[in-house]
Order: sequence, then C-alpha cells, then structure tokens
Amino acid sequence: MVVAVTVGTNSNHNDHEDNIEHSRKNHVASTIKAVQNICKPTDFKKECVESLYAEAEARNVTDPKELIKIAFNVTINKIGEKLKETDLMQEVEKDPRSKDAFDTCKKLMDLSIGELTRSLDGIGKFDLQDIDQILMNLKVWLSGAVTYIDTCLDGFENTTTDGGKKMKELLTSSMHMSSNSLAIISDFADTLSHWNTTKIVGRRLLHDSKSTPSWVEHHKLVNANTNTLKQIPNVTVALDGSGDFKSINEALLKVPMKSKKAFVIYIKEGVYREYIEVTKHMTHVVFVGDGGQKTRITGSKNFIDGINTYNTATVAIQGDHFTAINMGFENSAGPHKHQAVALRVQGDKSILFNCSMDGYQDTLYVHAMRQFYRDCTISGTIDFVFGNALSVFQNCKFVVRKPMSNQKCIVTAQGRKERFHPSAIVIQGGSIVSDPAFYPFRFDNTAYLARPWKNFSRTIFMDAFIDDLIHPDGYLPWQTPEGFSGMDTCFYAEYHNYGPGSNKSNRVRWAGIRNLNSKTAHLFAPSKFFHGGDWIQATGIPYFSSIPQHHKHKKTFIKW
Repeated sequence: MVVAVTVGTNSNHNDHEDNIEHSRKNHVASTIKAVQNICKPTDFKKECVESLYAEAEARNVTDPKELIKIAFNVTINKIGEKLKETDLMQEVEKDPRSKDAFDTCKKLMDLSIGELTRSLDGIGKFDLQDIDQILMNLKVWLSGAVTYIDTCLDGFENTTTDGGKKMKELLTSSMHMSSNSLAIISDFADTLSHWNTTKIVGRRLLHDSKSTPSWVEHHKLVNANTNTLKQIPNVTVALDGSGDFKSINEALLKVPMKSKKAFVIYIKEGVYREYIEVTKHMTHVVFVGDGGQKTRITGSKNFIDGINTYNTATVAIQGDHFTAINMGFENSAGPHKHQAVALRVQGDKSILFNCSMDGYQDTLYVHAMRQFYRDCTISGTIDFVFGNALSVFQNCKFVVRKPMSNQKCIVTAQGRKERFHPSAIVIQGGSIVSDPAFYPFRFDNTAYLARPWKNFSRTIFMDAFIDDLIHPDGYLPWQTPEGFSGMDTCFYAEYHNYGPGSNKSNRVRWAGIRNLNSKTAHLFAPSKFFHGGDWIQATGIPYFSSIPQHHKHKKTFIKW
C-alpha cells in the first residue's frame, strides 16, 4: 500500500509538471504567433520579431494593442540608447562636418522620440467614434518620427570618418524599428477601413463640423481681415521702435509654452536679418506681416560654408498649429552656395497664407507633418520645394529662377522613403512660371516638375497652369553613386493641368508615372488627403476642400 501511494504521488507530480510544460509551450507558441502577426506587414520583419518577442513573452502579452505599445516603447528606448554612445561621440567630434551632423542628430532624435511618445499616448485613447482621425494622427506622427531619423542619416551623407560610418549603422537600426511601427499602424488602419463603420464615421463627421478646437476663437479673426489681427496682436515687432520689440526673437520670448490659444505677433514692414526658431513648445503662434515683399525675414546660411542643409534655414517652425499671414521668408545665399533653406516647416497643422518664400536651391523645406499653403509664392532653382510632409499648395505660384550655367532646375523633390508614409506634395491650382531674369534662358537651363529624392517620392499636380519652361520629359531621375533611383517606385501624376508645359504626350515612360481618374484625384484633395480639414476651415483662410469643377481652366483668386 505504501508503494502504491508513493507511485500515485509521483505520478500526480509528473502530471502536474507535464501540464506546466504544456502550458508554457502553448504560451510561447501563442506569443510567437501574435508577434509574427503584428510584424507581418513590416519591411524589416527579423528586427521586428526579435525586438518584440522577449518583452512580449516576459509580460505574457498577445493582445495586438499591447504589442503595438511594446513596439513603440522598445523603439523609444533603443533610440535613447544610441545617443549615449560616448565612444562614438568622441569619434565624431574629430571631424567638423560629422560633429555638426551629430549635434543636429541629437535634436532630431529628441523630436523623433517626442513623436513616438505622442503616438504611444494616442494608442491608449482609441475611441471608435474618432478612430479614423486617431489613426490618421498616428500615421502622421510616426511618419514624422521616421523622417527625423532619415534626416539624421542625410546629415552624415557627406562624411567619411569612422565615426560617421558607425553613426549611419546605428541610425539605420533605429530607422528600421521606427519604420516597423509605422507599418504596423498603417496595416491596422487599413484593416479597420474594411469594417462597416459608416454610421460611426458619419456621426464623427457631423460632430466635427459643428465643433472647433478651443484655440480657434482667436483665429476666427482672420475671417474679418488681417487689419483686425494687426490692431489687436499680443505683441508688435517694429524695426523703428514703434512696437513692443525691435526683433522677432525678442517677441518669441513672450510666447507661452504649449498654449492652446493663438499668440499673435504683428511684424511691421521691414527687413529682419535674424534667424528664427519657433520651437516645439511654442504652439499656436501666428505671424502677421504687411505683405510678402514688405515684411521679410532674411538669412544666408548655406551648405558650401560648412552647414548641413537642415541648419541652413532662415526660419524654422517646429511648433504645432503655426500660422503665417502676409510674410516673406528668404535665403539670399545664391545659387553658387548650393543648399540654402529659407523656411523649414515641421509643426503639425501649419498654415501659410499670402506668403513668399525666396531662395535658390532648397528654398522651402516641407520637412514633416500636415501643412497647408494658400496664395503663396515660392521661388528657387533646384528642388526648391522638398521634404516629406503632407503638404497641399492651393493657388500658389512657383517661380523658377536663373541657376548657374551648368545647372538644371527642378521644382519639387518629395522625400517619401517608404511605402507606408502618408506624405506627398500636392499642387492644386496656381501656376509654374519663369522668373523674368530666367525667361530668356529657360530653354538652355531646362526645368522639370520633379525628381524622386527618395524611392517612394509622391507628387501630384492638379488644375495648375504650367508654362513652357517645363521640359517635355517632365521629370528627372535621381542620380546616386549606384545609378538612378526612384523611377519605378515613385508616384508622379498630373491631372487637368493647362498651359504650354502641361502636354503629357512626351513625358518620361517610368513605371512611377501615373494617370489619375477623377476618383483617385479626389483622394489628394485636402478633405481626403488630410482626413478632414476643420483645422484649416476654422481659421477663415480661403480653402477648397475638394477639386472645384470650375477650376480646370481658370485661376481662382479669393480675396478678403
């Protein structure tokens, strides 16, 4: 009997251990399957699975939402670790251009972490009634996070030191992980779009049309006229001492941090020779000038003088909900100085109305996030509108200036590096013309609509007047040491344009050149492209939410 009891006890103990082992194997299998499923849409699956599995297994997580949070957290932590490589810092310090790139990189990585953290917070706020807008926000912010890391990589493009090479390797790893997060959210959004959410979305849109953010109250003054904004600004800047300050930088010191109300700075006529940065903590800042040719902010930083492109900007906008009205931004470095940015914008939901941006190469850097330009004039020579924002230009004038004798001119160079980015440059209405000084030389220095700066570059021209300066080919390939790139993977389209340069019959025959029908073209109108344009409409800025039927052969100018 004692033997029997002993045998029975051992048998029960073994069964218990078998059950634990079976349960553990089931748990491991479930975790692996969940991680593999969440990583399925990514382009860097190995890194995705390896970075997620250990954390998910340790925390017993298989829920997709929690796995997404883990993916964001792991990416945030890894980026932070990369910037603490002290040996690397010492190596980079030996070369001035590498040091400049590294210093810029630290700022950009901080911005990237900020966007990933904002996205992580957004994951916890899922509400079916607002799911469409929440997912759009996540895609925009994650796209910004990836773009900032890509800009870090661009900064090391012309460095040859060991420190520069090591930095590229570390940044590539961070880029892959951030890209995976964007891919996961994009796939999640696509999956949800197939659900039958008509009633939910309908209720959300009705709600949006009747409500506006708390900060809009001040912006509604634009509905009246700009003179009203001049009369009741928070501060006034005037070179002659008739305002509160003589410099714009002094005025910016008065901007409350992370405010939800508009802070209006009226900048009187004059040429302001200063470098401006509206930081990420300066939200809802409004610049109001006396006109694009009257109130001008000018600088001359450039690449040839040893400054990386990102840091050449005369004016840099990082704060969300920035608005500029009747302002001029300039980089006067000249075509021989190569990259020289007049205005860099990366604040989400930025609006520029009746402004001018003047320069030569890389005039306007539409770096990241959502941006809307209305009735603006942008001048330059090479890639003079470039970047990876979701940017729409309505009724804007693009003026091609005279380059150096051996240079070609390109209007746009959109920087969409991967297929999951929601970004594009959309030119709706307006015109593409020659500067008077360039006009006699327009057939010698040929001009083009675009070239693919990054592989998935995406630019759409709709309802615009295109003059005869544009070469019949329309587009130039991007040349790298390895050859030409982007011709098969870009997305370039022209829809209902007019003028002597709009004839598409002799355009290049790349796989990336698309023909749009009406249905597809409407996807790039602001209401669809931005997934709602309440943030524009609420300001009173003139705005077409869709593609006006009357716009095909008529330039529409809306005045106060």
